[in-house]
Amino acid sequence: MTLQVFKLILVGESSVGKSSILLKFSENKFSHNVETTVGAAFTNKTVEIDNREIRLQIWDTAGQERYHALTLMYFRGAQGAIVVYDITDQNSFDRAKEWIGEIRERSPQKTKIVLLGNKIDKEGRAIPKETGRKLANEKNLLFFESSAKTGEGINIVFNELAKVIIQDFNDNASDSESETESESFELTKKTKKNVQGGGCC
Repeated sequence: MTLQVFKLILVGESSVGKSSILLKFSENKFSHNVETTVGAAFTNKTVEIDNREIRLQIWDTAGQERYHALTLMYFRGAQGAIVVYDITDQNSFDRAKEWIGEIRERSPQKTKIVLLGNKIDKEGRAIPKETGRKLANEKNLLFFESSAKTGEGINIVFNELAKVIIQDFNDNASDSESETESESFELTKKTKKNVQGGGCC
């Protein structure tokens, strides 16, 4: 059976920990010397959600301004996005708001978005948890906090996002089936009516 593949993107300012989050999730590793992403990099990870295996194609995008236009290209076709900010960096939180707007503007479909406050293992918190949660509620996003260093909150972010995407996928499939059944019913009614009417020159 072919695995369903869902595309996810990690976005946010440089140094908020996107690459470390992906490394922790995909390989359960952490390094203080993760190289800065140039353009984008991606990893495939197969996960089990509700007794069903799916493949997540996760794109880690560059946060530097000079790669901004290139990063936007990777939004296309993404079913899910994780917008990351550093809880000790106010600027990264302010920019997260802009990233959310750009995702919604450029994604052709309703991309499901998570707002993720990273580096909760560090001292000097600048963004209260409730501030992040409030923004997420205002924008109708999922919200989590995490530490790529300790692994706290990492797996749940991807798993919960995947669940929401699958639910949306199933809902859309059900809607399509209902529309098809309705069209079939209408066509059958018209066909019967024409047959009953008979008529021939």
